[in-house]
Amino acid sequence: QVQLVESGGRLVQTGGSLRLSCTASGFTFSRYTMGWFRQAPGKEREFVSAISWTGGVLDYPDSVKGRFTISRDNAKITIYLQMNSLKPEDTAVYYCAARNPIGNSYPYDNLRSYGYWGQGTQVTVSS
Repeated sequence: QVQLVESGGRLVQTGGSLRLSCTASGFTFSRYTMGWFRQAPGKEREFVSAISWTGGVLDYPDSVKGRFTISRDNAKITIYLQMNSLKPEDTAVYYCAARNPIGNSYPYDNLRSYGYWGQGTQVTVSS
């Protein structure tokens, strides 16, 4: 059974830092591109970052570039999202996801290309 379990979300003040973790099980983690998405209240789920199975970082949107860093540890079957200089607009539920490795017609920043999702972890940044 595939599971992705996020952790690390909490309430933090503007300018603070958090590190989110996502631990996987039930599939060959080391062969999957993994991604982070987030969804704020009343908004669509948006791409935050992705990392290939070899550890290559694929992209960050301008909204988080220079502040967020994605990484992975295949031995620990875990990906991370280090978030620095947090802003109130970073408030959202953060989800990790595993990208379908074959037959994928969507780009890595499109949530439709991801087949496995975690339950999410809440990040709240107070002003």
